[in-house]
Amino acid sequence: MRILPLLCALLLLMLQGAAGLSRARGSPQDCERRGGFCSHGSCPPGIGRIGICSEQDFCCRSRWYP
Repeated sequence: MRILPLLCALLLLMLQGAAGLSRARGSPQDCERRGGFCSHGSCPPGIGRIGICSEQDFCCRSRWYP
C-alpha cells in the first residue's frame, strides 16, 4: 500500500508529459500576430527564430522588434 501514492504520482507525470506532445504546431497566422514572418529552412542572418510555422518553416522576427 505504500507504493500506491508513488505509482499515482508517476502516472500523473507520464500523462502530463504526453499531453504536451499532442499540441499543434504554430501557423503562419500565429506567427504574423507575434510580429514575425515564416521562413523556409532557417531564419536569415540577424533575425531570430521565435517559433514554428510548419514542419519545415520557422517563424522569424527581427531581434530589435519592440
